Amino acid sequence: MSRNFELLQNLGKEVLLDAPAAVAAVEQKYRKTVPEPVDAKEPQLQLEPKEREELTKLAQRIFVHPGAEAPRVVVFTASESGNGCSSICACAAELLAAQVTGSVCLLDANLRHPGLHEQFAVENQFGLADALQGSEPLLNYAHSMSRPNLWLISSGSSPEAALPLLGSDRMRQMIAELRSGVDYVIIDASAMNVSNDATVLASAADGVVMVLKANSSRRETVRKAVQDMQAANIRVLGAVLNQRTFPIPEAIYNKL
Repeated sequence: MSRNFELLQNLGKEVLLDAPAAVAAVEQKYRKTVPEPVDAKEPQLQLEPKEREELTKLAQRIFVHPGAEAPRVVVFTASESGNGCSSICACAAELLAAQVTGSVCLLDANLRHPGLHEQFAVENQFGLADALQGSEPLLNYAHSMSRPNLWLISSGSSPEAALPLLGSDRMRQMIAELRSGVDYVIIDASAMNVSNDATVLASAADGVVMVLKANSSRRETVRKAVQDMQAANIRVLGAVLNQRTFPIPEAIYNKL
């Protein structure tokens, strides 16, 4: 078993999954409500079978298996920039939407390096930054994705101008709006070595999932990130070890 798993387990993690890196017309400018899902469509993001299996486990263990106490609003953040957090968020949201009947909303709160609109090949003209600087409800900026119960709120225009507002009461109110209007919310936040945005956002959420990069994320960096979250009374739900390239024997892999 890898040292990465031992490190995270010792730091009090509840979940650890190995996941390789998962793989850019706004359909409608405004939407007032999130409808109930209907017949599912083909997934928009293409994954290898093993990638799909691992990220399906992630969605199940974080959102489904805990039962009534399962988190509903979760922030995803990387220990360092470049760990593939946005792609993990996008794929986890799509796979969660395929498993549940409730609505799933993916929010790009990484205003420093937004990328979720590229994952789904949609324009980024309207989104979170516009909602933060305006008065429209946040759900008005939701785009319908490949599945009818999956929605994306991109970062929006001029995200840099909205950065100071990520810690505002307006942001907390919008997260509460999402909580009351959507069944599951996945928030993509900036890497922890770039800013404390993830900590600020997670304080209004149910917990955080950290994305690490195999053979890159350093023990002390991860330890400090976890300690910072715990010091802020934020529940660390687990971690994803991304871009792992060394092989694991199948018999051992299937027991993880």
